[in-house]
Amino acid sequence: MYEKEYLFIGKKIRNLSLDDSLQFVCEYLQKNVKGYDWVGYYFHNDNHLILKTYFGIKTEHTKIPFGKGICGQTAESNKYIIADDVNKEENYISCNINVKSEIVVPLFVNNENIGQIDIDSNTPSRFTFNDLNFLKKINILISKKI
Repeated sequence: MYEKEYLFIGKKIRNLSLDDSLQFVCEYLQKNVKGYDWVGYYFHNDNHLILKTYFGIKTEHTKIPFGKGICGQTAESNKYIIADDVNKEENYISCNINVKSEIVVPLFVNNENIGQIDIDSNTPSRFTFNDLNFLKKINILISKKI
């Protein structure tokens, strides 16, 4: 699953800069993968995450402290998080009242967590291990740009 999308993204970003690659991935995933309603990349800066680029509804959450929300928890733990129902997450930061589920996958360079891809869906329980494995592979492509 997602093999066609992965191959297309890999070919497309091969000659793009890091910034252009990030923007392309966010836009492509949001427009072409059903249920990927908001897609963004956050990068570490001291003890905060800084939103580098995104595609979807505008968000006010451009700077998130480590530990706060699902993204901040991933920054601290270095582990992915799949939230089937964001309303059941005690530490959830709401960006949009329509969001029902979320996946956050860390981005590693030389075994160091430097950021993450964050995807929101307006569909409950949208994300599976197929999504996780797909996004890990996308992050490997991005890590080669850094």
